[in-house]
Amino acid sequence: MKIIVLSDTHMPKRGKSLPPRLLEELKDADLIIHAGDWQTIDVYDLLKAFAKVEGVFGNVDGKDIKEMFPEKRIVEAGGYKLGITHGHGTRKTTEKRAVQKFADEKVDCIIFGHSHIPIKKYEQGILIFNPGSPTDKRRQENYSFGIINIGESLEAEHIFFTKE
Repeated sequence: MKIIVLSDTHMPKRGKSLPPRLLEELKDADLIIHAGDWQTIDVYDLLKAFAKVEGVFGNVDGKDIKEMFPEKRIVEAGGYKLGITHGHGTRKTTEKRAVQKFADEKVDCIIFGHSHIPIKKYEQGILIFNPGSPTDKRRQENYSFGIINIGESLEAEHIFFTKE
């Protein structure tokens, strides 16, 4: 199972369209996860043409997105539980807020966004994953998104690219 993971698309403010590198990977996706800050429902409409889309809302998302998506959710995929949240709030770091959201729940992976900083690490056997942003790299060297492959295990990687 191939899952495309993205966050912080901020379209059309930060990008007028999805980048070609992302579009290429979407072609054979089984599932797409968006960790918030879509900015417009048009992003959902673009993504759903490729595969089923699961997601959460972020701090810049409007009423239309908040009506479609929760602030936090757990998605089961290939026998694994993936916790998804945007990570916005006050106090602590974005990563710590995201991890805390699932402190009382059994998940195999926590996916979050908000900081636009790609992160992949393990804490107490849980994969902590921020895909970065495919359209707004901020102070990062490259734009990015993630791919989670589920087979006998759950494996995640970042795809880094420059603007094309």
